[in-house]
Amino acid sequence: MSKLILTHEVTGLGTPGDIIEVKNGYARNYLIPQGFGIAWSRGAEKQVEQIKAARAARELATLEDAQALKASLEGTKVKLAVKAGAEGRLFGSVKTGNVADAVAAAGLGQIDKRKIEIPSPIKSVGMHEATVRLREDISAVITLQVVAAK
Repeated sequence: MSKLILTHEVTGLGTPGDIIEVKNGYARNYLIPQGFGIAWSRGAEKQVEQIKAARAARELATLEDAQALKASLEGTKVKLAVKAGAEGRLFGSVKTGNVADAVAAAGLGQIDKRKIEIPSPIKSVGMHEATVRLREDISAVITLQVVAAK
């Protein structure tokens, strides 16, 4: 097991500044190369305090923003044009990156695709839902209108 300090939010593991223990291969092959975490050491403990202080300052400023963004996301249907076959089945499926791009195209702001969760794979046209974690305590449910691209 390796001790790591997260520098980015990772779904299922934690938020920036958290000290976690994961298997060596997961740390070595994924978290550290992707820049999601750094190896834990006594010197790195000081960085944890800096990360947490920066996060606390950002959270105070973003609480109102997150609530406003949640209201606008939940009040709007996001239209997503995807390549589809004759019966409305998609070629592939809708990914979180597609949802993030559609939200930006709708003029609702930029959303990190890692914060979007699609409960079940979207493989057909129609109405679907996705959840966006804006903060730890605030999530918005987006209504996606998936249509066939012409």
